[in-house]
Amino acid sequence: MNYQNVTFMTSAAKSDQCPDDIGSEVAFAGRSNSGKSSALNTLTKHKALARVSKTPGRTQLINFFALEPEENRLVDLPGYGYAKVPVAVRKSWQSMLEMYLSKRESLKGIILLVDSRHPLKEFDLVMIQYALDLNTPIHLLLTKSDKLSNNQQAKTIMLVKKELQNKYQSDLCTVQLFSSLKNNGVDLLVSQLDNWFEK
Repeated sequence: MNYQNVTFMTSAAKSDQCPDDIGSEVAFAGRSNSGKSSALNTLTKHKALARVSKTPGRTQLINFFALEPEENRLVDLPGYGYAKVPVAVRKSWQSMLEMYLSKRESLKGIILLVDSRHPLKEFDLVMIQYALDLNTPIHLLLTKSDKLSNNQQAKTIMLVKKELQNKYQSDLCTVQLFSSLKNNGVDLLVSQLDNWFEK
C-alpha cells in the first residue's frame, strides 16, 4: 500500500456524515498531545495532511483520507484528554467516537498513539479495553521515542508489553516505539497497516 498517495475526503461531525461504510479503514486515536497529527504526516510524507497544532484538542471532527484504491481509508479521530473545550462539546465527541468505533463495519484496526514518556494513562487503558471488547485489533505507537535514551526506550517497550500482557492477554493488542522527528518505526507501522488492509 502506498500511503503517500492519499487525499482528504471529508470531515464528519456526526455518524451520518461519514463516507459509505464499505471497504477498509484504519483509525488513528490518541490523547491531544500524543503526536497523532505528526505521525499521520510522517506516514504519508505530507507535511500538512493532518494539522499539527500547539493547542491540544484542535481536531474536533472525524477526518477521512482516501488511499488507492479509494475503498481504503485512514481516519483521524478527535484527540482526547487535555482539550480545553466545553463539557458539552467533549460529551458530543465521546458520543460520536463511541458510535463510530462500535458501528463502523469497515474499521479494521485502531492505531493508538501514546506518549512514550507517559505511557498507558487512564484514558489509554479505557480505549484499549473498549477496542478489545469490540474484538477490534489495536496497535500502540509509543511516540516521541527520540526523547528517550536507548536504555529508556528498551525499558519502556518492555514494561508496556508486560503490562498489556498482564492486563489483557490478547493477541489483538500490539505495541511499538515510534518517532516522527527521527522517522523511527515507520516501517513497522506500515507493516501493521498493510496487514490490516490486506485482510
